Order: sequence, then C-alpha cells, then structure tokens
Amino acid sequence: MWTDLNRPPLNADNLRAALVRGDDDSDTRTFWSRLDVVQETGSTNADLLARAASSDCDRHVLLAEFQGSGRGRHSRAWVSPPQAQIAVSALLTMPGMSLQDMGWLPLLTGVAVVDALRATAKVPAELKWPNDVLIDGRKVAGILAEVSATAPDPAVVVGIGLNVSLTRDELPVEHATSLVLEGAEVSDRDTLVRAVLRAIADRWRQWHDSNWDVTELAAAYRERCGTLGQRVRAELPGGRELIGIATDVDAEGRVVIAPDGQPGTVAVAAGDITHLRPVRTE
Repeated sequence: MWTDLNRPPLNADNLRAALVRGDDDSDTRTFWSRLDVVQETGSTNADLLARAASSDCDRHVLLAEFQGSGRGRHSRAWVSPPQAQIAVSALLTMPGMSLQDMGWLPLLTGVAVVDALRATAKVPAELKWPNDVLIDGRKVAGILAEVSATAPDPAVVVGIGLNVSLTRDELPVEHATSLVLEGAEVSDRDTLVRAVLRAIADRWRQWHDSNWDVTELAAAYRERCGTLGQRVRAELPGGRELIGIATDVDAEGRVVIAPDGQPGTVAVAAGDITHLRPVRTE
C-alpha cells in the first residue's frame, strides 16, 4: 500500500455513508447505489463498462487510488502519481432519453465539476469545450464518457480525472495544473469527491425531471464555458483546420464557430475535432 502523509487514502466507508442511498433515494445526497474504492486499476471507465455488461449497476461509482491506463479523449494518456488525483467513474442510465441527447452527459458532468470546484475549493474553474476543466487556462480535470448501452435505455459511463496535489514536476504536460498549485482552499480528496458526486446528482435529477430537455443545461454550460468569445483553431481529422470565433454551443452540444473571412457559422461536434485551441494574439 502507498503511504504519503500529504496524500492520505480515500475513506471508502465515509464516502459510502455520505453518498450511497438506502431504502429512500429521494435525497440527492444519497443518490448513488454503490461506491467502490480500489488501490490500483488500468481504467475505472473500462472496469465499469465491463461490470455493466454483466450485471445491473446503474448509479455505481468506482474510484481508484492509481490508474495505470487512464484515458482521455482520442485515447490520450492520463496518468498521475498514486493518491494525487481523483480518478472516478460513474455509470448512469437515462430512461426515456433520445439517443441524440446522450452527448450532453459529459457536458453536464463538466458543469457539475466546475460548480463543485468553485463552491468547495474556491478556485475560478471554467469549461473548455467540450469537457476539459481549466483554471486560468491550465487543465485541472478531464472528462471521458463512453456508451455502455443504447437499449432498452441509454447508459453511459462517465469518468473524471481531477488533479489534486500534483507538484509542477509531476504534471503530465506543461499546460496542466492541480488544485494545490492553484492555491485551492480545500484539497482533501474525500471532501472533493462528495462535492463532485453530489453536484452530478443534482444536475442529473434536474435534467431527468425536465424530461431530458437540454434548455436549462445548455444555458448553464454556456455560462461556465470560457471557450465562447475566443478566437479558436479547430484541428480536424485529415489535417484540416477551422479558425474563427467560438460564438455558441448549440442544442446538440456542438461548438459553433464563425470562420475568419467567411459568412455564416459552422457547428462542429466533439467527435469531429482532434484539438480545439485558442489562437494567441500578440
């Protein structure tokens, strides 16, 4: 077992007591049906996807103290020292949702993570479209959603990697950061896990109760999205690129770009973009 006085392990029993529902699931504070913490795994997303294929595990949460094969979008590596980040995945089923709205779940998760970090850690977190969380332009968290099932009801495993106590030397890339490096008021991982999972539960229930209407969720996303209003470069498959102003996120969760020197706008889906980067101006 890893030991580090500055990086205590997660307390699984306390997290279950705070987050896992009993007979009454009406309180979002106990929204989740199961919560497990493992010392090490390849990928919490992959583990939950495998578990979902063989059993009923809606609202299951899996946390790992260390991920050896953590992944981001386009299979990019996401690795952290043991107990220095929050690596968590959750399986959510959306009864009655249309398949075209499934892509909003990772965006909802981003809204929830931003809200939790602002309220609990007191950091100026914001979203980079589609699902990165930044503090002052540096990535502190990434989100990866993977479809578990499309029938009879859509089900998605959504994973979050949140850098908590990484030092500058431990950061995976130069443009990353951690809560400790950003002077967060709270870096206790148990407290942060509770805040993030409760924020996801709150947003999920609001969305469910609206019969999966995305109007309120889209408005919340736009309010927290630092990409909007920026001049960006969208790197597309095949070496193509699109440069212009990011003007909106539409009802399908696509970023809307007004291309330089061209009339009109272009809506681009997350799956069609390799990178979306701000264009630096001197």
